[in-house]
Amino acid sequence: VQLQAFGGGLVQAGGSLKLSCVASGTDFSLFTLAWYRQSPGKQRELVALMTRGGGTKYEDSLKGRFTISRDSAMTAVYLQMNSLRPEDTAVYYCKGATFYGSEFWGQGTEVTVSS
Repeated sequence: VQLQAFGGGLVQAGGSLKLSCVASGTDFSLFTLAWYRQSPGKQRELVALMTRGGGTKYEDSLKGRFTISRDSAMTAVYLQMNSLRPEDTAVYYCKGATFYGSEFWGQGTEVTVSS
């Protein structure tokens, strides 16, 4: 399984970006799709997760600004990021996981928010 993330870039504080991640090379269904991020010197953290059934989980501080969505086939996941802040600067990674716990990571896409 390969996950490819794209959509990052440079944006001013208060702006928006939409990240996309596409999964390929799988003939089985992914159970969850998620976005993580990692800032320099910090651990990778969960941003948002969506299950096949449509359930979602967000990092508490991001609720209301970030929205995760997916396609019906669980082959793509998106992250709409609004009201971006400099502290949102990070490399954003997508991850897919099967019901049995196998995990697949994308290569990351860099988001830089200027003040």
